[in-house]
Amino acid sequence: MAIIISQVKTDISADNNEIIKKAFRLIGIDRNNAIRSGIHKTSLDARDNSRIRLVSSVWAELENGAEEEFLCKKFPFCSKTERNISLQVKPKNKDRKVVIAGFGPAGMFAGLVLAEYGYSPVILERGGDVDSRTEAVENFIKNAVLDPVTNVQFGEGGAGTFSDGKLTTRINDPLCGYVLEKLAEFGAPEEILIKAKPHIGTDLLRNVIKAVRERIISLGGTVRFRTKLTDINSENGKITSAVLESGEILPCNALILAIGHSARDSFEMLLSKKIFLEPKPFSVGARIEHTQEAVNRSLYGNYWNSPHLPQGEYQLSYRQGERAVYTFCMCPGGTVVPAASETETVVTNGMSVFARDGRNANSAIAVSVSPEDFGNSPLDGVEFARKIERNAYILGGNNYHAPASTAENFLNGKGGLSGANVIPTYGIGVTECDLHELFPTFVTDMLRIGLEKFSHKMKCFGDAGAVLTAPETRTSSPVRITRGESMESVSLQGLYPIGEGAGYAGGIMSAAVDGVKCALKIIE
Repeated sequence: MAIIISQVKTDISADNNEIIKKAFRLIGIDRNNAIRSGIHKTSLDARDNSRIRLVSSVWAELENGAEEEFLCKKFPFCSKTERNISLQVKPKNKDRKVVIAGFGPAGMFAGLVLAEYGYSPVILERGGDVDSRTEAVENFIKNAVLDPVTNVQFGEGGAGTFSDGKLTTRINDPLCGYVLEKLAEFGAPEEILIKAKPHIGTDLLRNVIKAVRERIISLGGTVRFRTKLTDINSENGKITSAVLESGEILPCNALILAIGHSARDSFEMLLSKKIFLEPKPFSVGARIEHTQEAVNRSLYGNYWNSPHLPQGEYQLSYRQGERAVYTFCMCPGGTVVPAASETETVVTNGMSVFARDGRNANSAIAVSVSPEDFGNSPLDGVEFARKIERNAYILGGNNYHAPASTAENFLNGKGGLSGANVIPTYGIGVTECDLHELFPTFVTDMLRIGLEKFSHKMKCFGDAGAVLTAPETRTSSPVRITRGESMESVSLQGLYPIGEGAGYAGGIMSAAVDGVKCALKIIE
């Protein structure tokens, strides 16, 4: 056991040693009385950008357990913690045949845990391995030739492979620590263990993913690329086999569905098999680009170019009645990438490398939509998003160029990039468009409100020359594959829908945690 000393405030230039020394001064004991100590978490307090501070927490193991208890009672900023994060479970049936569809964060961590506990999962990934996938994405950006099998949405690592590699999450689960430690074990930067807003970056994440795959295979698991699940078989309400596109049948008594939020054909297959699906809220919008300097100036004021501060990032939201507008998946120093997975559609997403050293920053500015907007049939949300994506392809010129407009022109009810002070980073190219022709009125109305409200919080959102590139439609799954407490589908025993595609996660961390939990359910 150890204690956590929280709210240790220091100058932004303080190193880890200075932070730890101050923590021990706060509790009035000599650092030498600790067996071990280190940084637990660090974050910035930039609410007052005239006085930015580093706020940290420090963990310490003391020789005397009673002293730890005393300190936790004496100081409100002290608490007990368990330093060792491990999974405590006893396998009951290692012969169980497990197939996993999807090798994104959920499927990857489900497979890793199962393999480490002596199982031999067979993992199916409809897209290519991370290297061939990178080639396919780069070819799409350079030549506007989409591979509908392997792209930003499909392939090893899931959609998060081509993102900022952001590891923040709203879930408060001890398994988050387990996931972070595993990612660091497989090559992610050690700083992810202590940063309040950790990220890996798409460049480093690709090698981490390959290392996880190699570990699973070394333990007896199998990973098969460009192999798509197209059907399932069952008897007496229990899963019996998975059917592949080739016609091959894989017997199994546990099928984990980690198919991702863009597996629209898989949703259709499940519906045809009478697996219960329901529509769920998601969001649509556009990517907004500012220069990273403008973001840093807005957040940090006179500190904007301090070498002690990270590239600025933000998270903004506003609600009006039942409708919300918010920023999502902010990519400091990043680029806007083409993220379509269906031909003759346009989809945008954001991506950053670990260094976050690009000229621009981008973020989705997204508006919530719900079944009340698009219909209550299970796949109505899919069709709602698809219609926007196809319309974007036409407006962009039928060549995968993305519709774009300056913020000022959008707010004035017209299109165009006149007055832009940002060079768009969408690699295939953009076409000047009026985004009011792309989205329903309730979406554009809320985007307008969001831009106006956010400009009061961050100066850069008042920049007339900021660029909007659209559409962003893959914020989360428009479908939930409903499951019970056992994490099995309410329709079929042995079918485990998990992660973003099943509607039970949002982002790398929560999807990975969902995968771990599913594996533990199967093991138990």
